[in-house]
Amino acid sequence: MAAPPNFEEDQFTYRPPRFNGKYYGWWNTRMHDFIIAEDSVLWDVICDGPYVLTKVLEEIPFLMPKTRKEYTDADRKVVEKNFCAKKIFVCGIGPDEYNRISACDTAKEIWEALRTAHEGTTKVKQSKIDMLTTEYELFRMKDDESIQDMHTRFTSIINELHSLGETIPRNKLVRKILSILCSSWESKINAITEVKDL
Repeated sequence: MAAPPNFEEDQFTYRPPRFNGKYYGWWNTRMHDFIIAEDSVLWDVICDGPYVLTKVLEEIPFLMPKTRKEYTDADRKVVEKNFCAKKIFVCGIGPDEYNRISACDTAKEIWEALRTAHEGTTKVKQSKIDMLTTEYELFRMKDDESIQDMHTRFTSIINELHSLGETIPRNKLVRKILSILCSSWESKINAITEVKDL
């Protein structure tokens, strides 16, 4: 996953990160952090769905959803959380993405619709994980490549895997990097290996 071009554009801490349909994994992570920083309860609403306000009845069914007229001030605050989360999403996406989610009633539905559209179903997601894992395993440093360029390519693969829920332990990543460096780095690799007891 390469860094999006012009990512400095519209980078304000009080605005949600913008999503135009590209670099979903990058946006997903940034939006998650933005929402948690705004109000962690909003993230609960996105994960679990909106809280359904109910009233207790004396006959079956014993619980029934409240009507809007029956809401107390505290109930209204609870209901507002879903709309706050929806507002953040709507303010953070472009018009093409808005068309995807315009029929969604809850923040949870919006999050799931965007995830399915950009990560795919479980099978598609697993296929992407398999493809990236193969890319990780076959990763090599190019002869004419600088360490920075190699590291950027490597990090892109790792970040994309992470955004799909596949995390590789740090010690494994370090070993992988050390194993793919060209022979001109051999003395440094040996020194690092001995010092860090790898």
